[in-house]
Amino acid sequence: MSKRLDLVLFWHMHQPDYRDAGTGEFLLPWVYLHALKDYSDMAAHLERHPGMRVVVNFVPVLTRQIDDYVEQFASGVFRDPLLRALAVEEPGALSRYDRAQVLDLCFRANPRTMIEPFAGFTRLADIHRRCTADGSDLTDYLSGEYLTDLATWYHLAWTSETLRREQVLLRRLIAQGAQYTHAQRVELLALIGVEITRVIGRWRDLAARGQVELSTTPDCHPLAPLMVDFVSARDAVPNSELPVAACYPGGSGRVEAHIERAFDEHKARFGVPPAGVWPAEGAVSEAVLAILAARGSQWSASGEAVLMHSLPLARETKPGERARRLYRPYTLVDGPLPSAGTPPARAGSQAEAAPTGMRLFFRDDRLSDLIGFDYSKRHSGEAAAQFVAELEAIAADWEEPTPPVVSVMLDGENAWEHFPYNGYYFLDELYRRLAAHPVINTTTFAELIARDVPTAALARLSAGSWVYGDLATWVGAPEKNRAWDLLVAAKQAFDRVVDTLAPAAREEALRRLAVCEGSDWFWWFGDYNPEQTIASFDSLFRLHLTRLYECLGIAVPAVLSDRIHASAEGGDAEGGGSMRRSAPGPG
Repeated sequence: MSKRLDLVLFWHMHQPDYRDAGTGEFLLPWVYLHALKDYSDMAAHLERHPGMRVVVNFVPVLTRQIDDYVEQFASGVFRDPLLRALAVEEPGALSRYDRAQVLDLCFRANPRTMIEPFAGFTRLADIHRRCTADGSDLTDYLSGEYLTDLATWYHLAWTSETLRREQVLLRRLIAQGAQYTHAQRVELLALIGVEITRVIGRWRDLAARGQVELSTTPDCHPLAPLMVDFVSARDAVPNSELPVAACYPGGSGRVEAHIERAFDEHKARFGVPPAGVWPAEGAVSEAVLAILAARGSQWSASGEAVLMHSLPLARETKPGERARRLYRPYTLVDGPLPSAGTPPARAGSQAEAAPTGMRLFFRDDRLSDLIGFDYSKRHSGEAAAQFVAELEAIAADWEEPTPPVVSVMLDGENAWEHFPYNGYYFLDELYRRLAAHPVINTTTFAELIARDVPTAALARLSAGSWVYGDLATWVGAPEKNRAWDLLVAAKQAFDRVVDTLAPAAREEALRRLAVCEGSDWFWWFGDYNPEQTIASFDSLFRLHLTRLYECLGIAVPAVLSDRIHASAEGGDAEGGGSMRRSAPGPG
């Protein structure tokens, strides 16, 4: 067995902008709910296991929305209907809009782990099911008290497992089960406010003591290779259909702008610039890497399939070949150097000497998908033991002089609702085993650079992402291409008038354009995703485009009144569609 295996656990935290730019109203609640349940719990696991080290990626568009919620709790003026449903004194005073939102949103949860374990929540779900059976809608007959109880239960279901163990209030409300008073709802609301307000500070503290390397993503999570060049989609899928538009106007400049803002905000929020950048969706191309390096990024990362597409004889030809190729960092031959103007990151936080070239790390797709999709179906202790055994086997089989570098990288927020107890027992056991292991060394990308871990040379980089190693999740299908053409038209309109706008209006237009450029809108188009979610993101994308046109003072195109995803049917994507395996089929 090798004397050491370096393991980088990388957790990616992201949500797109759910706000109506015209009103400031939040149209979907996932930012504060994930902060309450997942960003909080993930921090708590590390606080309990100080020997663990990980990389955690926060996207600026997410952290700004957390700031927005912090301001709402400080002022007591809520721009989210679910929070208003907790705060309202008289249940009957809920507006018709807020009633509709509570009924629409408060059953969007994993039934097996977030509804069925609670008798009170299950009872409310059964009542709603009877009211909507056979296509009828009798929900107008539901009382205000039903709605405020539903909102209370939904928030109880979205509290972190750690918080439930610490807070008597939560255990008391769960045991009560029904008929929550205004005073109780306000008490719960205050507790939520405290958790939301302190969550980013907890991550800042974890980084300051060297447990966590905090990285970033270009500002609003744009699909950078396509922004730079639509034709990059054909690197991995040569026959990919492309949008009608030849390119995204000024795409390289827009990617630069997203990266610049991400670096600026990261330094302002966390005190130091990021050492590296996780491009949205792990989507990379040689052109994108050049832009990242010019801004000073010392590392970037993507999926295993991107590496295999980039190497000659990509498929395994002899035993151990996959491991030999995958478990090491790379530098691109004649590739970009990090900007000399950006100081190197410090080991343990954000490397002692500047690297000779930007490091590229590639995730172990199989191990990452085991956590993301499979271990939730197994006993938590057994799953953690099996994961450690997988790493031990890699170390035992390794024949190279330098220890293997294994990168396990995945969504840090959406996996846990599929685990019992929000993954509490799995992560607790996994971190306990890893922190005490004599061979497995949990580390960070910045520390590997500081140690000057040897790299392998990569002659070329195929454009692709962590999903299948291609870009087909965001382009190629008719509805995805249609969305790109709508975005191109909006950018052309922006370019025509932006120089005529007053400074404040110009800054607002730039903010609205950046939101429209996020990758999430294109992710959700596709009949394999749930129809309700497709409809939500279709509507939200068109609203963002509408608000951009309004800010520009240009008439909103009539086509934005029509659904982009014309089919009324959806699918049953694994994990609800918010995550996707790295390769089709079981992991």
